[in-house]
Amino acid sequence: MNIIISNQGIPFYEQVKNSLIEAIIKGELQEGELLPSIRNLAKDLRISVLTIKKAYDELEKDGYITTKQGKGSFVSPQNIELIKEVKQKEIEEHLNKVIEISHLYNIKEEEIINLIKYLYRSENNE
Repeated sequence: MNIIISNQGIPFYEQVKNSLIEAIIKGELQEGELLPSIRNLAKDLRISVLTIKKAYDELEKDGYITTKQGKGSFVSPQNIELIKEVKQKEIEEHLNKVIEISHLYNIKEEEIINLIKYLYRSENNE
């Protein structure tokens, strides 16, 4: 598992949370797998223990992990299709905003599609 933290304006706890969700969805972290302790992960990433605790708390609240007192945090059983559906709904909401703005400024559908294709390709090639 490789978590990279950057100063890109996204809070550190959210970057940790999103990295762990991505690892779970991709199967890099398996159901029942023990996550690094909060202290160890904070030390490895050189960020506050409280930041990692917040990320773990949110992951637990969202059902991605379970914490057992004295034993650690483990990857919960996941319904990957349900997670994918939730994320697709989130994308749909963002795209509706894009369409709204494009109509407002008379930007053609083809231009938006080309922009999305360009951004999608360049993101996958990095």
